[in-house]
Formats: sequence, structure tokens, C-alpha cells
Amino acid sequence: MSEGLHSIILPVSIENVWGFVSVIDLWAPLVPGYISHEIINDETLVWEFKSDLGLMKKKIKLEVDILEWNEPNKVTFNLRGLNEKFDGYGYFFAEQIGKGQTKMTGCLAIMAKGAKAPIVNALLKSYVPQMTVEFSEAIAQNLLVQK
Repeated sequence: MSEGLHSIILPVSIENVWGFVSVIDLWAPLVPGYISHEIINDETLVWEFKSDLGLMKKKIKLEVDILEWNEPNKVTFNLRGLNEKFDGYGYFFAEQIGKGQTKMTGCLAIMAKGAKAPIVNALLKSYVPQMTVEFSEAIAQNLLVQK
């Protein structure tokens, strides 16, 4: 399984961070290659985005199942490919490290399955960490703009 982990320290309160990440419509469009998302219910959304795995450019549709909304610091989720054979998981974690300062950590892990899995998983080894950094940084930039 390919995994990305990225942490950022922001001059923003943990309440402001939670206020942003607890609203799916605010952060869902920030995933690299975003096309669209549809909220099915409080725990499920479908995300569509374009992936660029070097040799392979594909539209990916993922179902995201939120496992835990733990205010003010943690959201955990599972991922399942709807049009491609992918499984994965991730989390968002925020911890207050000082007055008005929050450490925000994003984690994403994805694994391809099926006949093309060995090739796709090799490409995911660099793509998933890069995507995690880009997504986390986009969230951070939005939080700083709203500050």
C-alpha cells in the first residue's frame, strides 16, 4: 500500500481548523485533479478527480466512507474505487500546540487491485505522497486565507 503523510504547523486555532474540515464542501474541491464530489449522507461522499500517474492519466471515482468525526481533531475514512479497483484509508488529525497554533496532519494510503495492480501500485508509490502534500497544503492555504 502506498502511503503519504504530511504535517503543517499553522497560526490558526484548532477550532478554526475544525470549522473548515468538518464541512466537506469546503475541502473536497481541494484534492489535486478535482472534477466533482457528491455528498450521499453525513458519512459518505463520492469524489471524482483526474489522476496523473505519469504514463497513466485516468478519471478516478472514489467512494469515501467517513468512519469517525471526532471534534475538534480527527476525521478518519476509508476509500473504495468505483470505476477502478482501489482500496485505501486516510485521516486528518489536528492538535493544538500553542495558543492560536495548530499542527495539522494528513494521511492517505491507497492500493490498487486486479490485473494491473503491480504496475499501478509502483506508480502510486510516488503519486500518493505527492498528492497528500498537495492536498494538505491546499487546506492550509485556505485556512490561512480565512484567518
